[in-house]
Amino acid sequence: MPDSEKLYDVIIIGAGFAGLSAAMQLARARKQICIIDAGLSRNRFAAASHGFFGLDGKSPDEISRLAIGQIRAYPTVSIVHGMAKAASRLEPDTAGTGNEDNNRFKVSLDDGRRFQARRLILATGVVDTLPDIPGLITRWGKTVLHCPYCHGYEVRDRELGVLATGPMSTHQAMMIPDWGPTTFFTQGKYEPEPEIRTQMDARGIAIEQSPIVELIGAAPDLEAVKLADGRSMPIQALFAGPTVSMTNPLAEMLGCAFEAGFAGPFIKVDASQETSIPGVFAAGDAATARHNATLASAAGVLAGVGVHQSLIFS
Repeated sequence: MPDSEKLYDVIIIGAGFAGLSAAMQLARARKQICIIDAGLSRNRFAAASHGFFGLDGKSPDEISRLAIGQIRAYPTVSIVHGMAKAASRLEPDTAGTGNEDNNRFKVSLDDGRRFQARRLILATGVVDTLPDIPGLITRWGKTVLHCPYCHGYEVRDRELGVLATGPMSTHQAMMIPDWGPTTFFTQGKYEPEPEIRTQMDARGIAIEQSPIVELIGAAPDLEAVKLADGRSMPIQALFAGPTVSMTNPLAEMLGCAFEAGFAGPFIKVDASQETSIPGVFAAGDAATARHNATLASAAGVLAGVGVHQSLIFS
């Protein structure tokens, strides 16, 4: 059972692919772990997760249940359900252990519970923000998609669209023709540069300047998009790159440094996934510009190994 009076070796905030992958490494290293999770994973809108070796086609919930069931078998693991709202580093004299490793962190939940650990792993993920277009949100993760490697095969050979949400949208559009005929919707804001337009022409990408103003069809299915000039175009799946922000402000509270990504800021980490704050590690979508379940899991493994070794060699 979770113990708020106990000093854990590691607190992992977030039980997504990154957090659970980190937990597995640390559980097998027999470290005392507390996993705190609010149950609001980024991929909860998707019916299936694809491209993850050995788990292709399983739902994110099914993968999480399988992983949590395996992790619970390790006796040093505690799982807490709740929203972490604050995190801080304790002064060495507050901890009062006399250990030469003076890293001590406190995590507070929104219900008042508090937990302490020698290390933190932030696997908190990110929140997606999409353009305010009627019909977009209700189809997110189903026929409005972000990652073609995750979902492109499932919408292959359909009429596909790419909604321009930023300068990198042309890069996304260049990939999509491998899955089906593609139209790039500039939204009247993101016109391709001449060199990029030549490349898009070579890929057979149609370019539409009139903005999408509505998605049409019985959601979550998509039949067409309505344009500002009154026309409708048949589109069965629409790729859109969201802007992202931190799920919660813990990294900022702790003073972690950030880097600028093409979709939004992410936590800066080193090769072992340690942040700019000693003893605080981060993994998954919150700590990279490249968002993918397999990459998140791999980063979680690195964070788990990095934390374990930091507990030995610090």
